[in-house]
Amino acid sequence: MNTRPALSLSLLSLAGIALATAVPAAAEDAKVASRLDREGIKYTVDGDGDYKITFNYSKEGRTQLVFVSGTTQEVSGLTVREVFSPAGRIEADGIGGKAALELLEASSQMKLGSWEIRGDVLYFVIKVLDSASSSELSSMLDIAAETADDKEIELSGDKDEL
Repeated sequence: MNTRPALSLSLLSLAGIALATAVPAAAEDAKVASRLDREGIKYTVDGDGDYKITFNYSKEGRTQLVFVSGTTQEVSGLTVREVFSPAGRIEADGIGGKAALELLEASSQMKLGSWEIRGDVLYFVIKVLDSASSSELSSMLDIAAETADDKEIELSGDKDEL
């Protein structure tokens, strides 16, 4: 007869533990959203949980997508998040051997960020400490957008698909 309340208390305890362990992940996302909101940056959250921002270069009649990863990774005790922006499509833009080597060389000259290939897309990626301030994150978004859009122009001319 007393087993039922004990069982309920055990289930409540487990539910509380599950809720408590879920809070940090939600808090991380809230940190990104609050930083973007603080800088007045409009965004949507995509299906992967990434923050999607569209930069509008009205003088050139172009736009550029930039994403802030909705998840973090731990590296030697540091919490890191990615800012990434697509710049080209490997097949469609003819990014092969020589072009890939040029991208590697260009990455060595970058002060912040590097070129990465994921699937069939070339991205400019900046690894960001999750403790970056809202203004630092905003600056990194600007750098990623401008760098990727410049490369997209170089690779595909007037196309503005990314």
